[in-house]
Amino acid sequence: MNAPRHRPLSIGPLRAFEAVARRLSFRAAAEELHLTQPAISRQIRSLEDELGATLFLRGTRHVELTGPGAQLLQTVAPLLAQMDRSVRQIRHTQHRQPVGVTTFASFASLWLLPRLAGFQNTHPESDIRISASDHLVDFDDPEIDLALRYCRPEQAPPGSTLLFGEVLTPVASPALLQRLPLRSAADLAGHTLLEEDDPRPSAEYLSWRHWLRLNAPPALQPRGWVYLNFTYQQVQAALAGQGVALARVPLVREAIARGELVEPFGSAGRVESPFSYWLVRWPARRERPALAAFEGWLLEQAALTREELAREPLPA
Repeated sequence: MNAPRHRPLSIGPLRAFEAVARRLSFRAAAEELHLTQPAISRQIRSLEDELGATLFLRGTRHVELTGPGAQLLQTVAPLLAQMDRSVRQIRHTQHRQPVGVTTFASFASLWLLPRLAGFQNTHPESDIRISASDHLVDFDDPEIDLALRYCRPEQAPPGSTLLFGEVLTPVASPALLQRLPLRSAADLAGHTLLEEDDPRPSAEYLSWRHWLRLNAPPALQPRGWVYLNFTYQQVQAALAGQGVALARVPLVREAIARGELVEPFGSAGRVESPFSYWLVRWPARRERPALAAFEGWLLEQAALTREELAREPLPA
């Protein structure tokens, strides 16, 4: 009796075996693998010799797996499928060009992501990795190339580029304004105000209390308050008709243009903030075509937003 062999099996005969077992045809397997039928037969024979077992019962018009063949197929088929997936992924990623961006969650949700499909359509080879967090990422993070930040000019890191300024305005859903019209700031006494509950310094300019001091009768109190942690929650609540939001115009301009939100006071209700949106370049980033293309696209989108901010608000 021959001693059992311990050397590993070659991948070629295993792939030929899997194809024959799946198609139950030497001819079909040969066509699939772009080999001749005799070559497939030789690989199967060599595999059977290595294993010391018959893998197929060969009839005149049919091929049938033996018990050892069925046992081998249970192991080989998923392993080959997994290997093929890995190979496809490796080949695919070798041609990908990742770009890492960090920004705060509301800016990602309301400004960046709605526009991103336009960049992906023209640059399908680029993978954009967005880290959306309200915590500042350290400059030593190797996966980040750019940051989109919100701060005063004196707080922007050296080399930053101004994207656009901050403008705030009351907004509400058309359905809410049909039930409870807003003809003047005094009418806010009959409304619920959606307030961003933010402890950061910028919150002073984002707050309803700041807007009311500038525009409303003294000591005006709304019907109620809803406090929310994030800007995008405030916008979602306004879209749902739950109250009037003091919204950041750069982040809701598209919703206003679509008629999903209305500026009841028009340009008279807009106030500016000393805070702005900035493009920050990471010191250790590696220059490459995908990064240059994405940065150029960001600056183009920012220029469009600046143009939109300069236009008169749509009629309420």
